[in-house]
Amino acid sequence: MSVSNGGLPSEDSATIFSTLPGQFPNLLEDGDQKIKTREFLDASAGVVILVERFGKVFTPVIYDMNGNIKKITVKYEEDRENYEFLEDMILKQKNVGQLLVVDALQWLRRALHFISRFFQSVIDDSDNNNNTQDLSIFVKNAYKETLERYHGWLGSQLFNILSRFTPNRQQLFYQLALEKHHKEDHVLRDMRQFTLRMSSCVQKLVDFYQEHDLETNDRV
Repeated sequence: MSVSNGGLPSEDSATIFSTLPGQFPNLLEDGDQKIKTREFLDASAGVVILVERFGKVFTPVIYDMNGNIKKITVKYEEDRENYEFLEDMILKQKNVGQLLVVDALQWLRRALHFISRFFQSVIDDSDNNNNTQDLSIFVKNAYKETLERYHGWLGSQLFNILSRFTPNRQQLFYQLALEKHHKEDHVLRDMRQFTLRMSSCVQKLVDFYQEHDLETNDRV
């Protein structure tokens, strides 16, 4: 993200991404590193802020994400030293048979996967110079790739409604540009970096859950 000499984003190049409470760790530099719990929670809270820009119809998604963030945060605050890293906290909870946080992280990860796939579709569409205005198809495709298999009829109907009320490209970029025009390149630049880091964290957690037999496929 473009920054001024003082280390903060310049006013001209700032987007909502540079105002978020945290950023996902850069696992591309060290894929073997564990994910710091506080860093991950702050970044996840930032994703909620992004989704809020999609409109009030996305409130169910926001509510669900906030609920899972809170569950993980409460557990983290009980023992910050031993729960410094997300993977350590999850394994400790599994070993004592406490699966509330294990389940919360699973659903939070799935929501992050959904958002990252949506953003990646927008990025790819822009890179191909299509600049598609109707983004509902991207929401539908992201949902099918990430969440649909875990939802029953009610959940699928909810996301069908959400897709119809997705802001169009111009509206979304205006919101992500902090309600300023002519900053599309800045939004794409920051969205690209944010999505890359978010996606790498999602994939690491997918692999971690599979490795330790933590994944559940029950429909809700």
